[in-house]
Amino acid sequence: MKATISTIDRIFREKGVVLTLGAEPTCVPVHPEGAEWSYAATGPTKLGYARKLARALLARDLRGGVVIFAPGKLYPGEVNPRWALHVAARRDGQVLWPARRVKRPAVSADASRLLRALCGDLALSRAPQRLSDPLARSAVWVLPLDHDGGKWSASAWTWPPDSALVSAEGPAGLRLPWDLARGKGLKRALTVNVVDGRLQVFLPPLLQETFVALLAAIDRSLPTGVGCDLSGYMPEDTAECWRGLVIAADPGVLEINLPPCAEWQEYDAWLRILKRAQKVAGLVTWKLGKDGRKAGTGGGHHLLFGGPTVEENPFFTRPGWIASILRFWQHHPSLSYAFTGTYVGSSSQAPRADESGKSLPDLEMAYAWLEKLPPGQDYRQRVTDTLIHLQSDTAGNTHRSEASFDKFWNTRFPGGTRGLIEFRALESLPEVRWASAIALLWVALAAHLLARPFRSALKDFGDALHDRYFLPTVLEADFSMVLSELAARGLPMDEKTFREVWHWRFPVLLKTPDGLLVRRALESWPLLCETPLEGGSTSRFVDSSLERIELRAEAEFARSQEIRINGRLLPLRGWKDGQWLAGLRYRSSALYPSLHPGIPVQLPLILEITGSGPPRRFVLRDTPARFAKFKGSRPEDGPACRRAHPSHFSYDLRLGELAG
Repeated sequence: MKATISTIDRIFREKGVVLTLGAEPTCVPVHPEGAEWSYAATGPTKLGYARKLARALLARDLRGGVVIFAPGKLYPGEVNPRWALHVAARRDGQVLWPARRVKRPAVSADASRLLRALCGDLALSRAPQRLSDPLARSAVWVLPLDHDGGKWSASAWTWPPDSALVSAEGPAGLRLPWDLARGKGLKRALTVNVVDGRLQVFLPPLLQETFVALLAAIDRSLPTGVGCDLSGYMPEDTAECWRGLVIAADPGVLEINLPPCAEWQEYDAWLRILKRAQKVAGLVTWKLGKDGRKAGTGGGHHLLFGGPTVEENPFFTRPGWIASILRFWQHHPSLSYAFTGTYVGSSSQAPRADESGKSLPDLEMAYAWLEKLPPGQDYRQRVTDTLIHLQSDTAGNTHRSEASFDKFWNTRFPGGTRGLIEFRALESLPEVRWASAIALLWVALAAHLLARPFRSALKDFGDALHDRYFLPTVLEADFSMVLSELAARGLPMDEKTFREVWHWRFPVLLKTPDGLLVRRALESWPLLCETPLEGGSTSRFVDSSLERIELRAEAEFARSQEIRINGRLLPLRGWKDGQWLAGLRYRSSALYPSLHPGIPVQLPLILEITGSGPPRRFVLRDTPARFAKFKGSRPEDGPACRRAHPSHFSYDLRLGELAG
């Protein structure tokens, strides 16, 4: 690993590149329940878990830091913006916001007392105004507040007597009835109210230095013994003196936005910090599947390439490097499928460009045009205009793409101009070292493709993409090619760690003494037309009733033995290196809605091996997850298993239902 890191550093140094690595790992409670841990972005317990995680970070690795509750993104179909907790601490170890011991619940008098003391501390002569909150039936104290770079000022805004906040969700500072206010000056205000026995202070938009000064003034003004939560606007770290992260609400999970890391070692350290804090908060990076095994959270662990600043972004002046990365990923389906979520394909959260209805000639033209641009100029807008319509899902969603450019230089929405390439075909993993190894692989590939541009024409995989490349043996061979190429260029990877990930991703369901190996394989779940009532357009229904397994054996087994599934002959097909393969798709459930509701569930699967020696039978039920010896009666023979096309490796057991 040290040799690989050294080679990466050398390549970037010689090319004058500083590449940053960011990530969006996700987590859930140990026992996730309800829509908020399935498909909805918010819910009754999610914010509580986020605050537990923030407190755990402050207790050890971000001591003296501050937590700011802030409005997050507003997505189409959702009534309110999602929330986000910004957690930040000073790099020099000085205290940004002191920890306080809570001795009593706060009352309304504490809110007015805090603001009176704060006005004195900031040398403001104005008294705060009291408004009512129709949702909480309590008072909210408001102080119009601004800073001109030299001193604090309280604008002359006033509200009519008996004014109330707007009846909407969110902190008091975002619900002020500004349409009723009278006066001059910027519409900025600090508010204080009491929620669940704690003071809630909303901070107006301020520059970083002024923000820090206001935090200190609030701390000096707080009544003794009461708890205080902060919300409002988090300034940008223009002085680069903070370190921290953001905990955000996302459908079914908590999403953590890690800061951009200039080195892989820094990224690895953040994952370990996060893991410790998650354990304290009762959060994990996996869910238990229906078979009792640990699976991903369903929310992903996306990686983001970028630069230390927008001005220093290495991609803006190297469009050919971007095309090289996209070409290489297209050539190797293992990078698209091996580390992603429960299902893959065009309806997944991270479809490949060549499975999203985009023609190969269009992709080829786009990449070739980028490769012809001379390096050195700033091509950020041209890159975006060229790729954003191609790197998307079938519906044109630029966020749902294996390599998303909607945060590269997309001026059409806030947050879209950060120079980031987001790799979304990555799932959360139970082990930190697994996630770190994948991130190192991604950085090593970026360095390799910068030093040796990949210019091979795009591959037309045809049906093979959703047939043989859904089988672990084929994917493993493709991934071995990737690792071999890196090793040949002085970038060896830890193959042992990837074998662990592989066994977790494609668990063994059956292994016989004479060499038959059955493993879980990948499946593409089709998108359904129904839309969830909760979750808006960010959540979608897919038909998850279909599963796939791989059967693999050596040539001798294939010659001497026959396999039947539920009485139907299933022939293996020769692949390479003396290995024989077959995939089997079958209906494992019949949730509503789903495709083909007339086809019954095809579990249990009874696998029978006949040939040399006595027959052997095994059964796969809903649980446990492996085939077990079967002692029941032998299924009646039926028509042989059928494939959708003679060239396919996978059989579809559902087709047998139509054959009778």
